[in-house]
Amino acid sequence: MRRLYFLVPDVKDAREIVNELLLARVEERHIHIIAKEGISLENLPEAGLMQKSDFIPALERGVAVGGATGALAGLVAVTFPPAGIVLGGGAVLAMSLAGAGFGAWFSSMIGSDVPNSRIKKFEKAIEEGELLMIVDVPKARVDEIDELVKKHHPEAEISGTEPTVPAFP
Repeated sequence: MRRLYFLVPDVKDAREIVNELLLARVEERHIHIIAKEGISLENLPEAGLMQKSDFIPALERGVAVGGATGALAGLVAVTFPPAGIVLGGGAVLAMSLAGAGFGAWFSSMIGSDVPNSRIKKFEKAIEEGELLMIVDVPKARVDEIDELVKKHHPEAEISGTEPTVPAFP
């Protein structure tokens, strides 16, 4: 999956694009719109926590750092066992899993409170009243969806493609 970003001037244009995307068989759950606070999106699919915050990137970093830290702590515990307790490879695995779990939990809590770093470049346009439309599509359909939007809505500014969509969009 790829994530496409479009800046749309108003709600009317966004509604038209959403309808065209739905007719092109893009599921509504893959369309997300971010607007300035106070702008009514009516029945348009509003972006949720996963799109507005750094939850997923923080979760990924937390699993990696926590797992590595847990593995290191497990290796230290096996090398220098406390009070004569004999520890095996299972201790390293258990510490790695515990570290990954704790890292994921802790960092995702922090990430859910941090604005999405990938949409930072759109903040000025959003504050000026434009809408940011985020569309997740299969890699093979990126050009098709870009052309659909360009053809019918030249006023929509196509603002790039993210190489991969997180596992939990």
